[in-house]
Amino acid sequence: MSTADHSDESIGRQQLEDCPPSAKLVAKVLEYDGPLTQQELSEETLLPTRTVRYAVSQLDDIGVVQSRFSFTDARKRVYRLTDSYERV
Repeated sequence: MSTADHSDESIGRQQLEDCPPSAKLVAKVLEYDGPLTQQELSEETLLPTRTVRYAVSQLDDIGVVQSRFSFTDARKRVYRLTDSYERV
């Protein structure tokens, strides 16, 4: 691993530490159970869907999660951790 990769990961972890607890919980659930939709995240974390939506947007802003359209339902998005975050 290069020094640049390591510093990028440290920055991502540091930014996650500054996030609200709900975002940290969502990141941890995605780490263990991802990829998941917002509804699945809400069920796993026991957080309201509005809180999950805010947490996912916070994680997206700092580059910790990626999303794609669901193959089974194009109206939904599936979230997963970025590759750089998973390597740490």
